[in-house]
Amino acid sequence: FMYVLVSVWSGVVGFGLSMIIRMELGAGGQWLGDEYLYNLIVTSHGVMMLFFLVMPMFMGGFGNWLIPVMLGLEDMLLPRLNNLSFLMVPLALFMFCVSMLVKGGAGGWTMYPPLILSDYSTSFSVDLMILSLHVAGLSSLLGSINIVVTSVVATKAMGSVERVPLLVWSLMITAVLVLLTIPVLAAALTMLLLDRNFSTSFFDPVGGGSPLLYQHLF
Repeated sequence: FMYVLVSVWSGVVGFGLSMIIRMELGAGGQWLGDEYLYNLIVTSHGVMMLFFLVMPMFMGGFGNWLIPVMLGLEDMLLPRLNNLSFLMVPLALFMFCVSMLVKGGAGGWTMYPPLILSDYSTSFSVDLMILSLHVAGLSSLLGSINIVVTSVVATKAMGSVERVPLLVWSLMITAVLVLLTIPVLAAALTMLLLDRNFSTSFFDPVGGGSPLLYQHLF
């Protein structure tokens, strides 16, 4: 329930930001009158809807609610890990909201270099946003581990994979995909953080890096 509550709050905020985006586009860019503010709203909308609505809602909310019910369990098999996974969601959301309040964070929700590198964006808000996505990604990893372990153990206890509901299979497969993809995204964000703060050149074309590499990793 707490996953759903945080996700719904993020969804309402994200939906409100999307309405502001549509009104700004409908007014020909004259409603807000501030290019930075518009870019900030686009950035906030994208991150809110993907990392704080879709992923916590379907993996954390529906997964923790429906998997025990469908498999005849009282709770997920790793409740402490589940609690830790949830606590990281509001922490990441708080860090992201703070990053958006600091001027300089309107780099787009995809954070594509070179526009997000220190040559063009020196604000600490970008670094805080990257750290918030790291925390959100770690939360998704822990939740996915819980889903996979619970589904596999319960399936063995049932004695037949044919008795496992299709929704449980879909959540388990999605969790496996999250376990495979989130580390790649975390590596890309870490490399971006190193480019911004430690003079590396993974994505900086001036130092021999490739911005396209980030797009492939993202």
